Amino acid sequence: MVTSKLTAFALAFGLAATALHAQDLRIGLQEDPDVLDPDQSRTFVGRIVYASLCDKLVDITPDLEIIPQLATGWEWSDDGLQLTMTLREGAVFHDGTPFNAEAVAANIDRSQNLPESRRKSELSSITGVEVVDDMTIRFTLGAPDATLLAQFADRAGMMLSPTAFEAAGTDLGLNPVCSGPFSFGERIQQDRIVLNRFADYWNADAINVDSVTFLPIPDTTVRLANLRAGDLDMLERLAATDVASVNNDENLQLEQAVSLGYQGITINVNNGAGADNPLGQDARIRQALSLAIDRSVINQVVFEGAFAPGNQPFPPTSPWYNDAYPVPERDVEAARALLAEAGFADGIDITVQVTNNPVQLQMMQVVQAMASEAGINLELQAKEFATLLADQSAGDYTASQIGWSGRVDPDGNIHQFMTTDGGINDSGYSNPEVDRLLNEARTSTDTAVRQASYNAARDILIQDLPIIYLYHPTWIWALSNSVEGFTPYPDGMIRLEGVTLSE
Repeated sequence: MVTSKLTAFALAFGLAATALHAQDLRIGLQEDPDVLDPDQSRTFVGRIVYASLCDKLVDITPDLEIIPQLATGWEWSDDGLQLTMTLREGAVFHDGTPFNAEAVAANIDRSQNLPESRRKSELSSITGVEVVDDMTIRFTLGAPDATLLAQFADRAGMMLSPTAFEAAGTDLGLNPVCSGPFSFGERIQQDRIVLNRFADYWNADAINVDSVTFLPIPDTTVRLANLRAGDLDMLERLAATDVASVNNDENLQLEQAVSLGYQGITINVNNGAGADNPLGQDARIRQALSLAIDRSVINQVVFEGAFAPGNQPFPPTSPWYNDAYPVPERDVEAARALLAEAGFADGIDITVQVTNNPVQLQMMQVVQAMASEAGINLELQAKEFATLLADQSAGDYTASQIGWSGRVDPDGNIHQFMTTDGGINDSGYSNPEVDRLLNEARTSTDTAVRQASYNAARDILIQDLPIIYLYHPTWIWALSNSVEGFTPYPDGMIRLEGVTLSE
């Protein structure tokens, strides 16, 4: 009897000790993600969660080279109209469903045909999918598509369990089932998302923590305070104004990577009744707003010079940047002249929605002050990020301060925003010539040919301005010294392979 009690006590103590040593990595996010379904979602922070939850067909290196993930190899036909991929053996989804060519075919079909899918334009070049054998899939294209591998390195390439999505339909985001290093645990809106280590992950030896908890904390000051207090292990998008403070803190470390994306103001030009206003209907007013803004001042005042002023989907350091349109100097008189020409010599009132985090609010307050000097009175509406996105998608807005995290291929920064019925074309912009040029850029692997198409599209877009680009951020992470092995990537994702958490 005594032995039995001692054994029970030892077992209970052992279980308690195990629980004490279970490692949970806590990551502070700037916003709460939208729906956790790669086909329906669109938020940057959602992609951060997916990096731990959902493996893709391919991934990228920090130097933007495309590398294997769920696909271990691929080959293009000579005419560029067929892509054959060899798939990883032994990979399974979190519900035990095997990963194979049939699963890939089902995922592509869902991405292309689910009514709510935002991936349709990204995969529009695929006209046929053939299951060659259990571990080989072949895609047939209607025309060559230089962007397809890059699309497979993002949400369009994330693989979901067909068993799960056939049962759940559009409700899959409530309990997403993927094949990444961590499986879904729980989600409490605006509070936390918990993922648990997946023991059957094909690369499980590279995963060193038992769980990861994502905590949305919009206030950058509060997010950093939580890190310093030990309530977070790392945070994404440290405010540029806090870089020096973190560098001087012996308990913290800093990591940075130049972003592929941009921040700007999206204008509703044809997305429902919200476009029925002078800003949406007259490009001269949009041009006036752009001319009223000093992008270099924004960078210096708000970001202490850490970011890059911008006026295009691509940063000035990108080979895709159009030198014919350098970042413009502020010109208040020219802005006023355009307003007068449009019939608003006495000024105009414009409402702009902005996410309710301090950095974006401060940035837009600087823009607000600049615009007022040109007779443009901006009323700022601060909204929670998911609400802002929902209103923007529905066309229930006039203008929206929002950005894009950027993609490896230039197509990812422009096509779905500027083509008619593009997956994230919330401005409702439509121009047949822009459609033709951006579709043409997809069909060539010749950089010069693609560059000419993008440049010709910019000739039009710089006048129409459905998006007024403002700057290109740098991703900045702050981490506790207990976190080791983190590698910064230009896409801003947090990949946890090789990351350890010391006691």
